[in-house]
Amino acid sequence: MSVYEMSERTVQYRDTLLAFMDEHVYPAEAVYEEQMRASGDPHFQPPILEELKAEARRRGLWNLFHPHPDWGPGLTNLEYAPLAEIMGRSHIASEACNCNAPDTGNMEVLTLFGTDEHKEKYLRPLLEGTMASAFAMTEPAVASSDATNIELSMVRDGDEYVLNGRKWFASNAMHKNCKVLIVMGKTDPTAAPHRQQSMMVVPIDAPGVTVVRNLPVFGYADREGHAEITFENVRVPSKDVLAGEGEGFAISQARLGPGRIHHCMRAIGMAERALELLCRRASSRVTFGQPLSERANIQDWIAEARIEIEMTRLLTLKAAHLMDTVGNKQARMEIAAIKVAAPTMALKIIDRAIQVHGGGGVTDDFPLAMMYAHMRTLRLADGPDEVHKRSIAVAELRKYRTAPAGAPSVNGHKVTVG
Repeated sequence: MSVYEMSERTVQYRDTLLAFMDEHVYPAEAVYEEQMRASGDPHFQPPILEELKAEARRRGLWNLFHPHPDWGPGLTNLEYAPLAEIMGRSHIASEACNCNAPDTGNMEVLTLFGTDEHKEKYLRPLLEGTMASAFAMTEPAVASSDATNIELSMVRDGDEYVLNGRKWFASNAMHKNCKVLIVMGKTDPTAAPHRQQSMMVVPIDAPGVTVVRNLPVFGYADREGHAEITFENVRVPSKDVLAGEGEGFAISQARLGPGRIHHCMRAIGMAERALELLCRRASSRVTFGQPLSERANIQDWIAEARIEIEMTRLLTLKAAHLMDTVGNKQARMEIAAIKVAAPTMALKIIDRAIQVHGGGGVTDDFPLAMMYAHMRTLRLADGPDEVHKRSIAVAELRKYRTAPAGAPSVNGHKVTVG
């Protein structure tokens, strides 16, 4: 199968998912908002979402992301990409299908590195959609875009580790069903930089774990939350270290690769929704005797949006294809590239859709303001743009440090760098 084709089973899942979106998800968005408002609790778990989850399971639209056939349909990254894009069109669709971050990444970590006990106690409920989880890596006191900076201490004490430190932007930690954290910290500050970190499974109600506050994002208190959490003498059994001491950095790279591309797949779906809203608004609003859609600049925006969505989709599919065929490590440059390109593209289209909606675009009468806030945050989540650009540039420059035989030449001289 080339990167330009959908497999037969992807087509089947796509058709089922599109019907689910039209018949249940889009109509449920207004109900969801009403239930949230009526609750008065920004982290309320609205009943409509549980109804959607039951319907998704009934239709077989459950754990679509999971590559292992024992836990999901066993789709490849390339097969999953069109489905994640469709779910990205609505802010409630991914959770309705149990394909929402950060649970997806945490489930993959527990699948790959968890013990049998972890899988029974945490992975199974996560796969069933009855439990939520959070990933605690980012810290307020250090530049966490460089994971070797992580300072939360994990000190060995007999058969336990004692954790002390502070995390923030632990997404999902305010979710009503959140029961467990995957925490990254330092077990050996004297080891090599990429062997100092470890990851541990920590119940959110463990003694010494305090959820200090939720962090609003652009003024939005997201339902799943982005929590600041303190760890004060939290005792964690050594059996809850994932993959062994010093493996934290390696686990983070294994986790963040698929997580990054899933974000990008959903970003394309969000851009498609924004373009649809832009076109409908432009066609229905008249200024100075003409629909907005007749204005040359608006037509330029629409054309550019279609071009940029298609280019971004192709780069996403290429990255997914490489992940499937040569592995996440070999696909890291493409993953980094799409992580920069997709949110930037979506932000541009959402911004123009807001402009076409006028004052209404910045209100909650339309989903665009929330979409913008979410997508702007994505330029920081799972590594800021600048870190990904740096890794791309380093990889590109490496090709020219020592020019092999037959290397490009300038005026007959071999090109060498360094």
